[in-house]
Amino acid sequence: MTVRSSESALTITPWTALEPLLETARRFVREELVPLEGTMLTQPWHATEATLNVLRVRARALGLWAPFLPVEYGGLDMPLDAFAQLSEVLGWTPFGHYVCNCQAPDVGNMELLLAFGTEAQKREYLEPLARGDIRSCFAMTEPEHAGSNPVVLSTTAVRDETHWVINGHKWFTSSADGAAFAVVMAVTDADETRRHARASQILVPLQSPGVRLVRNISVMGESGGGWGSHAELRFEDVRVPVDQLIGLQGHGFALAQERLGPGRIHHCMRWIGICERAFDLMCRHATSRELAPGELLASKQQVEFWIAESRIEIHASRLMVLDAARRMAAQGQEAAREEIGYIKVFVANTLQRVLDRAIQVHGARGVTDDTPLAWWYRHERAARIYDGADEVHKSVIARRALRGYLTERRPPRAPGAPL
Repeated sequence: MTVRSSESALTITPWTALEPLLETARRFVREELVPLEGTMLTQPWHATEATLNVLRVRARALGLWAPFLPVEYGGLDMPLDAFAQLSEVLGWTPFGHYVCNCQAPDVGNMELLLAFGTEAQKREYLEPLARGDIRSCFAMTEPEHAGSNPVVLSTTAVRDETHWVINGHKWFTSSADGAAFAVVMAVTDADETRRHARASQILVPLQSPGVRLVRNISVMGESGGGWGSHAELRFEDVRVPVDQLIGLQGHGFALAQERLGPGRIHHCMRWIGICERAFDLMCRHATSRELAPGELLASKQQVEFWIAESRIEIHASRLMVLDAARRMAAQGQEAAREEIGYIKVFVANTLQRVLDRAIQVHGARGVTDDTPLAWWYRHERAARIYDGADEVHKSVIARRALRGYLTERRPPRAPGAPL
């Protein structure tokens, strides 16, 4: 796969282009985005949107725009493992992915439309998303059911001659506030006996009659707004044309899995970027904070242990994620299914541990908004829950590991018998 410049006829390999691109991203993040955190992280969305839009123009000019998309949609056509490395750099700041138009949930919706959308759907939804003219959201989770079991849904889409009529209740529909449309998971085949073949995915403009944003859910004391929101939605006799179905009827669960696999790679590399920033803040504070004249915080063995443990876990996380990304890019998502489960659990927990250590090293300052640590601690605790809770992934990993042992059907070993 190659990376093609949208402004020239040059064709270069992604590995030739990657390091200069990463360096450009590092400078942009550290020189132009990080200095804004002190004020923007404590302001409501509407007060920051104009500034972020200016920065989006700047990101496009630097060649950092929508790096995962093909050139014809204004992107860089980066392979997944290269994008993973850029995602880590952008994760250094909460704004990095948004200003480069590769933020969740839009990145997943763009990948979904690119792979399964009709030409008309691409023109109406994908092209303006790729340009950054609109935002989108993904409406799957329902308050009445366990979010980790997407085959159990109450939202329905009943077809009449020309339209789907949608009724249902969704929540944690991230970024719905101000979004132009939602990808809605709804049961279209209620009589289907195969649980995984009952639902479909349908494009629903959020200005449609019957769509109601009930509230932006308060999470860790913040209700947010705009891209940073987590909305509760009602769909009450919402009518959309039948051609708004994505892919085949009854394939909603399969499409969700296609969307979530690369999404977990994206999230994990962003989390590693957060870990690297937290690690940098921790080390800077430990080497500048004096406990007594001439005695640095960094000289304490417990602080050394925290730094060492964080460095080891971040390094292991990066290698695991790059391995999963390369396996997926080369062999497809099914070949990397186990590795995706590994990284979702391991990196989410690494993120929580590194943030906690960094806050502890900072002492009282760590729980203030003088650094982004407290902001991340609030906003990223959910990493162990969304895109599959830790416990679900662990159960799947364990069942896969035990499968071979169970099929051997060996008789139980007598107590004291040799192995």
